[in-house]
Amino acid sequence: MLDVQAIRNQFPALVQTVNDQPLVYLDSAATTQKPQCVIDAISHYYSQQNANVHRGSHSLTAKATSEFESARQCMANFIGASSSKEIIWTRGATEAINLIAQTYARSTLKAGDEILVSEMEHHANIVPCRLSLSRLALKSLKSQ
Repeated sequence: MLDVQAIRNQFPALVQTVNDQPLVYLDSAATTQKPQCVIDAISHYYSQQNANVHRGSHSLTAKATSEFESARQCMANFIGASSSKEIIWTRGATEAINLIAQTYARSTLKAGDEILVSEMEHHANIVPCRLSLSRLALKSLKSQ
């Protein structure tokens, strides 16, 4: 049985009350609450290992790079990717959608293709697709 309270207790922000009610945070598209283990890992990184990944030859960079690649391999294993090279980290959903629209969509879609989105989609997720399709339409007009 899933112990929801035990899971909530891992998130410091969710332990507090608002208007005499347990806090419920549903705006995860904008900012997700972090469990204590993530807060601790981030604090440890910034206090003990802060260095640019793949960008140096000193021991802090080597450690940061090793941890980064270990996390990439862990995620690849978790989702069943055939290689850790298939894992691309982004800061969030909007950046990921922009990356897809500017790479895959731009190289794959052609004039006349359509991208379907719901009315509930956030505008930040629609704009990259519109830009990609606009570029396709302009290319199509120029080639005629």
